[in-house]
Amino acid sequence: MEEFIVSARKYRPTDFSSVVGQEHITKTLERAIQNNQLAHALLFTGPRGVGKTTCARIVARRINQTSKDDLTDYSLNIFELDAASNNSVDDIRHLNEQVRVAPQLGRYKVYIIDEVHMLTTAAFNAFLKTLEEPPIHVKFILATTEKHKILPTILSRCQVYDFRRISVDEIVAHLQKICEKEGIQAEPMALHIIAQKSDGALRDALSIFDKMVSFSGKNLTFDETIKNLNVLDYEYYFKVVDSLLVNDPWQLLLIFKEILDHGHDAQIFINGLASHFRDLLVAGNNRTKSLLEVPHQIKNKYEEQASKLSPNDIFKALKTLNETDVKYKTSNNPRLLVELTLIQLSSIFKSKEPKK
Repeated sequence: MEEFIVSARKYRPTDFSSVVGQEHITKTLERAIQNNQLAHALLFTGPRGVGKTTCARIVARRINQTSKDDLTDYSLNIFELDAASNNSVDDIRHLNEQVRVAPQLGRYKVYIIDEVHMLTTAAFNAFLKTLEEPPIHVKFILATTEKHKILPTILSRCQVYDFRRISVDEIVAHLQKICEKEGIQAEPMALHIIAQKSDGALRDALSIFDKMVSFSGKNLTFDETIKNLNVLDYEYYFKVVDSLLVNDPWQLLLIFKEILDHGHDAQIFINGLASHFRDLLVAGNNRTKSLLEVPHQIKNKYEEQASKLSPNDIFKALKTLNETDVKYKTSNNPRLLVELTLIQLSSIFKSKEPKK
């Protein structure tokens, strides 16, 4: 049996052109390498799973290549250190001793230090001198998700690159390419749900995608995806708002019961409803429609429903839902809390007498 390789490894980019969603970084790095202007110390910072370590490995290989056609394996020149588990002064002293030795192959030894914010203050101080004036054959690439925890004295010695959260559309496009290569039939809305669930982290999206393919096989549907990811169908939220618009609190309670009967968590419902109102808010203004990260198939539906609401009422609804989310974990009767919240929302959008 052929060994399974997770998509995050199988489709890890090997050159800058295949890195997803970080063109502002890759173009700058490529230009710096071509012009031989790459700093001796780089700091890659940004959310998890967006390509920091991947770009570090590409840089390490590119600066050792004699040309773009050079296929030499320079992996022995690349040293990766996880600062989460190697964060003591002794670890850094050992690294300081290693950097003195020139590479046996290629021009540079590259040290990639992941989660660098986990280094102790003493370790940072032991690293300062080497980071400021490393041997000519050494490059340092530091990676972190928490730049604010790094000492200013370290930051001032690095060229900083800020990686951004990857958009839903970019993740969907990448997943579609993988589906084509793997012969997988996937509904666009299913991929969109996976991308939304990943919260801008491509690595997380690929992990969720692998999980869904393991369950569904070569046919990935929207219904199976929301069922297995415990995500509520968009239709529930549209129904809730429709009931609010006609001032039907009794229907709201019935919809909520149906959601609970299907095994969904009440707090997930509250958070999802808040996200729905946020999407309605941006959908109702021409200047902010680009912020609407929902499948193309239902964008018109958001715009149509948004046209029936005032921004002021949406703000009130969001405030109410946020207060409920805060109270939820300490509530002795969370179901009642959510039901009262739905009735409160109904009073915000009240337009006529409730239906009997």
